[in-house]
Amino acid sequence: NYALRLQRAIIPTPAKIKSALPESFVYFKPKDIVSGDFYWMNEVENKVLIAAIDCTGHGVPGAMVSVVGANGLNRCVKEFNLKKPADILDKLTDLVKETFESGEDKVKDGMDGALCSVDLEKRTIEYAGANNPLWIVRNDSSELEEVKANKQPIGDFDFRQPFTNHQIQLSKGDSIYIFSDGYVDQFGGPKG
Repeated sequence: NYALRLQRAIIPTPAKIKSALPESFVYFKPKDIVSGDFYWMNEVENKVLIAAIDCTGHGVPGAMVSVVGANGLNRCVKEFNLKKPADILDKLTDLVKETFESGEDKVKDGMDGALCSVDLEKRTIEYAGANNPLWIVRNDSSELEEVKANKQPIGDFDFRQPFTNHQIQLSKGDSIYIFSDGYVDQFGGPKG
C-alpha cells in the first residue's frame, strides 16, 4: 500500500489532466495494488505531451519499471529539452538501457507505449509509438483510423530503429485514444 502511494505520486491527477485536456478521460484499473501500466503528462510551451505506457511485468516488478519510465520521460523533457514524441522515445530508450545495464545483472526489461504531443489551438498531434498504436475516430466518420507504432519496445532490442514521428491534422470533434494492452488482452467473451 505504501508502494501504491509512491506510484500515485508519479502519475498525474485526473484534475491536472482535465485542466490541460478538458474533454479527456483516463481509465486506469490496475489488477494488482501497484501497476506496470502508467500514464504520464507534461505541458511544454503550447502543447500537451501525454503518454500511456505498459512496462514489462505486472505488480511490483512492473511498478518498479514504471518509476524508471516516468523518471526517464521527465528527464527527456526537462533535462534534454525534447519536444517531438519520436525524439523522446529514442532518448527514453537510451535512458532505460543505461539504467538496466548499470548493475551487476543485465536486465532486458522495457516498455511499450504511445506518446502524443497535442496542440489544441492548431488541432494537430504528433505521435510516436513503441508497439502501441494511436486510434483516431473522426467526427464525420464511423471508421476507426489506426496510426501504427514502430514494432519495437522502449529498452533493449536487437533490431533497433529510430522511432517514427507522425504528424496528424485533426478536426473539431475528432477523438484520439492511446492505451496499453491491459484492456484489450483481458480474457472473456464467447471465444475466451
